[in-house]
Amino acid sequence: MQKLKKKLEKRYTIFGMTCSSCEAKVESALMMLPEVNSVVADRESKIGVLELNSEINITRLQDALNKIGNKYTIRETILDSNNEDSDGVDLKNYKPLFVLFVYMFGVSFLVQLTTPSFDVMQWMRHFMAGFFLCFSFFKIINIKGFASSYQMYDILAMRWRAWAYIYPFIELLLGLAYLTRFMPLLTNSIAFVVMSLSLIGVIKSVLNKRKIQCACLGDVFDLPMSTITIIEDALMIIMSGFMLFNALG
Repeated sequence: MQKLKKKLEKRYTIFGMTCSSCEAKVESALMMLPEVNSVVADRESKIGVLELNSEINITRLQDALNKIGNKYTIRETILDSNNEDSDGVDLKNYKPLFVLFVYMFGVSFLVQLTTPSFDVMQWMRHFMAGFFLCFSFFKIINIKGFASSYQMYDILAMRWRAWAYIYPFIELLLGLAYLTRFMPLLTNSIAFVVMSLSLIGVIKSVLNKRKIQCACLGDVFDLPMSTITIIEDALMIIMSGFMLFNALG
């Protein structure tokens, strides 16, 4: 007897659907893929439920949607807050983030070794410069993919999609400002406000146990949203706040 293939059901977030015609187009486009058995797309929740006969890469799903226009973006997400695995944090998933932080910490620390004495403020300034420059780089590599992920949880990007496209360039400008020591009071004020706004959406997503991709490293790495993301944003807020207080003094 031929062995039956195990069917998989996966949920995806699909942006760009505005009417029932859009739903039909999305469903028809995805149904053309041999791995897809059925599709149910809902424009209100932006959710597409796919029944698959085998695993499929998200890139193939996006390519299928690109054939019917560039307005549709698909992202894999799990919105079930009752999932048993949602309470734990697998640190292995955050290896790229940890490596990047160690790299930035090490480089900014080595810079201080070239000075007569260790300057904490200068070290933080170089660290913040590296943080914003590196993180903006990963976002800009695939800014459309970043925007789709960021819009899922950021409180401002949810209401104004353009903010998700502007944000990476604000980080880039902040990185250059910290590197060149441009108007420290203004630079630290903007960093403090921008990171605080970003943190609100992160905290809400973590408290609601939404298993979605963190967009801090853009679309390059698949980092799940968790308390690690809160710590990352909070660290930047603390540093910018400390330097802002020092600039005021």
